[in-house]
Amino acid sequence: MSNRNNKYYQTLFLFLIFLIAYSLQLNATVRFVSKTGLSIPPFTSWETAADSIQKCINICVFGDTIYVANGVYPEQVVMIPGLSLIGSGADSCWIDTRNIVTTSFHAVEVVDSCLVKGFYVIVSYNTDIGDGIVGQGNSIITLNKISNATDGIIVASSPTVYNNICINNRKGISVLSSSSLVRKNNVVINYQNGYGIQIQASSPNYKPVIDSNYIEVYGASGIYKNPGSRPTISNNIIKLINGSDGIFLHSNSSDSAWVCNNLIVTNHALAAIYNLGVTYLFLYNNYVKGNFYYEAAISVGSNDVVKNNVVTDAVRGIDAVGTNYIIQNNNVWNNNINYSGFTPDSTNISVDPMIVNDDTTQGELDFHLQKYSPLIDAGDPNILDKDGTRSDIGLYGGLYGESYTYQDLAPKPPRGLLAVVDSSIITLTWNRNTEADFNHYNLYRDTTSNFQIDSTKLVASLTDTFYLHIIPPGVERLYFKLTGIDNQGNESNPSEEVAVILVTVKNEWKPVNNYILYQNYPNPFNPTTKIGYKLKERGYVKLYVYNVKGELVEVLVNQTQEAGYYEVEFNGEGKTELIGVKNPFVSGVYLCQIIVQNEKGIPVFSDMIKMILLK
Repeated sequence: MSNRNNKYYQTLFLFLIFLIAYSLQLNATVRFVSKTGLSIPPFTSWETAADSIQKCINICVFGDTIYVANGVYPEQVVMIPGLSLIGSGADSCWIDTRNIVTTSFHAVEVVDSCLVKGFYVIVSYNTDIGDGIVGQGNSIITLNKISNATDGIIVASSPTVYNNICINNRKGISVLSSSSLVRKNNVVINYQNGYGIQIQASSPNYKPVIDSNYIEVYGASGIYKNPGSRPTISNNIIKLINGSDGIFLHSNSSDSAWVCNNLIVTNHALAAIYNLGVTYLFLYNNYVKGNFYYEAAISVGSNDVVKNNVVTDAVRGIDAVGTNYIIQNNNVWNNNINYSGFTPDSTNISVDPMIVNDDTTQGELDFHLQKYSPLIDAGDPNILDKDGTRSDIGLYGGLYGESYTYQDLAPKPPRGLLAVVDSSIITLTWNRNTEADFNHYNLYRDTTSNFQIDSTKLVASLTDTFYLHIIPPGVERLYFKLTGIDNQGNESNPSEEVAVILVTVKNEWKPVNNYILYQNYPNPFNPTTKIGYKLKERGYVKLYVYNVKGELVEVLVNQTQEAGYYEVEFNGEGKTELIGVKNPFVSGVYLCQIIVQNEKGIPVFSDMIKMILLK
C-alpha cells in the first residue's frame, strides 16, 4: 500500500473518531451529586441527585458532566474518559480518603479528556501511603486543593494543571514522562522536606512547561528535575526556607533545558540554580536573592548559556566549570564573591539593580526595575523585551518577560548612621547609597527624640558620607537623621535616628550606638504590630515570638543582617493567607525575644519585650 493511501486511511480514521466523540457529546447528560441525594439513577437533577460521586460516575458515558454539592465525600474517585467532574469549591467540597487509603492509593484517578475542578482532596496524615489527583491523557486539573499526600498531583502524558493548591504533601506536583502544562498560578507549599515540583521522564522527547507557579518549600528543592525530558521552567516564584536548591537539574537523558524569568529567594539554602550535567542549559533573566551558602547561587558548566540574570546577597554569585559556556550581560551584586571559576567579560556587571522593593520589612516584594535602573536596556542586544526594545537584565526582561511602566522612586533611606564624640565635636558617618541616580544627602538635627524632619531642622546638604558637627552650648541631647535625594529631587524616608547625650555624672558626651530591641507599636494591638530593633554591627539575628506558656509560635527573623535599624511586622491573624487557611492567635500576652550573634558566632545581645494582643 502506498504512503498516499496510508495517509488517506489515517485521516479517515481520525475523522471517524472525531465524529464518534462529537455524537457522544451531543448525547451528553448533566448529572448531580449531593450529600442529601438518593441511590436511584439517573441522577439528572438536584432533587434526584446521587449520594456518592463514584455511584454517579459508574452510570456515565463519554461527554457527561457531574456537579457535586458541598459536603465531605469519604470515597475514592475513579473517572472515565471524557467526563467533567465539577465540585462546588475547594473550600466546601471535600473528597476525604484518610480512612480508606492503602499502599499505592490514588484518591482521584483522572483519565483522558477529563476535567476535574473545585475539590479539596485530603489523603492521609501518613504521607507514605497515597497520592491526591493522578491525571493522564489530555485532561484538565484546576481549582483544586490537595493535602497530606505522597504526591499532591501526578500527571503523565499531557494534562494541563493550573490554579491548584498543594499544601503539605511529600511532593507537590510530579510530572512523569509528560509534556504537561503546569502553569498559571498553581501554589505549592510544602513543609514536609519534599520537592515542590518534580520532573522525570524516560527520554528527552517529553517537553513539559512549568510556568507561573508559586512554590514555597522547607528543607528541599523547589523544582527538582530527575533524568529525562526537555523542560521549560519559567516565571515561577520559588521561596526556600532552610532549603536545598531552588532549581536542581539532573543530567542523564537530558540534552537541554530552558530556565527563564524565575524568582528564587531564600533565608538559607544550598544553591538557586544547579546544573548537574544537562548538556545545553539556557538561563535567561532569572533573579536570585538570599543566603545561598554551599554552592554558588548559579552553578553552570560546559555549553551552558547564561544571560540577563541577577544575583544578590549570596555567598557566591555565578560559578562556572568546563568549557564553551557563554556568560554575558548578567548583574551580580552585593555577594561575598560575585563571580568565580571564570573571568567575566565587560558585559557582566556588578551594580545596584534598583528594583522597586527587595526588602520584606518594607512591604510586598516587587522586583520590577525603577525608572533609572542601570539594568534597563543593558541585556543581550540580540534579545528583545516584550515592548520591542533591547532586553533588560532581570526578572521581567527578555522572551518570557512583560511590559510595564518604570516607576521613579526616591532612594532607599541611608543606612549605618553612627556618631563618635571627641571633645566638643561629633563625627557622623554613614554608608554610601548606591542608586545610579543618587545626588546628595540632607542631614537633620533636633533636641527631642523621634522628631519629624522639616526645613527648620536641616543642618547641611552633603555629597560626602561624613560630617563634623560642633556641639552647641546649653543642650544636653542631640538627635540626628539623614535622608537621600536623587537627581529628580525625590527625598528618601529618614535613616534610623542617632542620639548623642550628655552624661552629667562624668560631664561628657556619649553617642548612643548600641543594640536595642524597641517596644512594639501599637501595643496593645489588633491584629498587627511593628517591632523595631537596632544592630550595632553586622550579626546573625533571631527574633522569636512565644506565648505565655513559653511555646514558640512564630519566627520573625532568622538571618544575618548588617548594622542599622530594622522593623518587622507580627500578625495576630497568622501568616497563611496564600493557602486559604488562617491560624489566628488568641488574645493575651506574647513575648518577643531577640538574640544576636557576631560573625564569630558569639552571642553579643539578648533582650525580650511583652506584647499584648486584644481582639
